[in-house]
Amino acid sequence: MDEALLEAFRATAYHVCLDSVTWATIRVDLPLPAVLAEAVGARPWAFVTAWNPQARRRPPAENLAAQHELLAALQAQSGVAIHPALGVGTSGWSEPSLFVAGLGVDVLDRLARTHGQLAYVHGEAGGVALLRVLD
Repeated sequence: MDEALLEAFRATAYHVCLDSVTWATIRVDLPLPAVLAEAVGARPWAFVTAWNPQARRRPPAENLAAQHELLAALQAQSGVAIHPALGVGTSGWSEPSLFVAGLGVDVLDRLARTHGQLAYVHGEAGGVALLRVLD
């Protein structure tokens, strides 16, 4: 991944919808907001998407179908909590996403690679948000 794209991932605001009025924003290298850390508890968490694989735009219908596949795969895992989310870049770019608590990086890496993603954000409630770059 080139340096400009890496910086774009790091500068993105990762918004999570906890309920009909409560949103929390994740920033790479910073702790989770308190309301989100409380919702996660001690579980690992991640902010993932199936939109625009390899950071290349594709038709909305294809993105939506892939996102539904990712959601179904996440829902098939036991003990996970899933919230709607939205990644918003500094250039105005945005992608519908999912925030999931309760899965380790082994499962998340597999799902992200299946959907052609270059990276995702993850962490533990007590730690900082980390950008996990996939090879």
